[in-house]
Amino acid sequence: MIKLPPDSKLLDPSFTFGVATASFQIEGANQEDGRLPSIWDTFCATPGKVFNGDDGSIACDHYHRWQDDIELISQLNVDAYRLSIAWPRVLDKDGALNDKGVQFYRNLLTALKAKGIRTFVTLYHWDLPQYLEDLGGWVNRQTAYRFAEYVDVITKALGDLVDSWATFNEPFCAAILGYEYGIHAPGHKNHRLGRQAAHHILLAHGLAMPIIRRNCPNSQAGIVLNMNRTYAASASPDDRFAALIRDTLDNHFFIAPLLTGAYPKLLGRVLPDYLPVIAEGDLEIIAQPIDFLGLNYYTCNHNRFHPERIFEDVKNSEPAEYTDIGWEIAPHAFTELLVELNQQYTLPPLFITENGAACADSLVDGTVDDDQRVRYINSHLQAVDAAINAGVDIRGYFAWSLMDNFEWAEGYNKRFGLIYVDYRTQERTIKRSGHVFKDFLASRKA
Repeated sequence: MIKLPPDSKLLDPSFTFGVATASFQIEGANQEDGRLPSIWDTFCATPGKVFNGDDGSIACDHYHRWQDDIELISQLNVDAYRLSIAWPRVLDKDGALNDKGVQFYRNLLTALKAKGIRTFVTLYHWDLPQYLEDLGGWVNRQTAYRFAEYVDVITKALGDLVDSWATFNEPFCAAILGYEYGIHAPGHKNHRLGRQAAHHILLAHGLAMPIIRRNCPNSQAGIVLNMNRTYAASASPDDRFAALIRDTLDNHFFIAPLLTGAYPKLLGRVLPDYLPVIAEGDLEIIAQPIDFLGLNYYTCNHNRFHPERIFEDVKNSEPAEYTDIGWEIAPHAFTELLVELNQQYTLPPLFITENGAACADSLVDGTVDDDQRVRYINSHLQAVDAAINAGVDIRGYFAWSLMDNFEWAEGYNKRFGLIYVDYRTQERTIKRSGHVFKDFLASRKA
């Protein structure tokens, strides 16, 4: 059961509740109807990169089952659905529209509208066309301009059906996990590549903003960042410094240029090698006003000083509960993060665009009793309520995820969904958490 104070802003009809997915994680059909290969197709085909050698060739077969999935979304009583467009599905290599790919999304968005469900569309959720990676991917500055061209074409094709556009989902993951740490596609391990890729992604966002505004004047436009709350492992000056660096590299490296037009000054003094090459005018392009900032939150981290890497991730020294993916459950950290960001920046309206938990779910006699996820959602909605009461302007909350899906390097080994997916039969079963979420949303509308 979800418990909120009777005067909570989350109970106001103007507050948006939804569920979220991403194209590569659910669609499958990765070689159908002219879809081009993406960097994640290549990464999955590289031995040792993805758990169990899993890939996105079938995923949740959403490409063929989308009508049934929309019925499930509607059953959950949500106000909105957040999805992403697969760039390799909608554009040919020469930049022309792939009509079959575009029609898939038009059909999907039209059906959502017919159900009265608002559409929040992400233009890039990590599935870069492989042919662009072959030219350098996000390390190549030209990719930012190719992204702008893609945005121009696809927003013209779909703009009449979209309420809100996000240029990117989680630039940190796309750039740093993909080009610096090597645990996501395309799998490079070089901090200079990672930071340059991040800069080009932010530049691409800035280039896309006026295009979206021109093509879709009635839609909202923004970007989605992921953030963890960062703590020092102890009160020692070294550990506090380690946490400051972690927070700067993971969080402020991305939000500061968007909202202030500059990368954190700390890096120039302490880690200048982590600053990207910046062309004249780039920061002005990046820092254009946005209608909203999406924030994805799952957990917090604890950092100990490391003599070579500066920071080292360690477990909480205090007793804590963890999810099946090993992430600490820390709703208090969620509130603290939101309140601190509101103190540090002049924020646009916020949407919590992803929040959820991977749990060790099992289907028993046709039901999934995911008590941990129910408690997680309840406590994190309370955390959002506390942040709003502290003055943070938060307009909506999207649970991650609608259904179990391809969880990137974890393959199909981790389940985040409100709906259980049997990957052998593709049968969908609403979990207890899904029923609790559904009943809560029904009570708001009563």
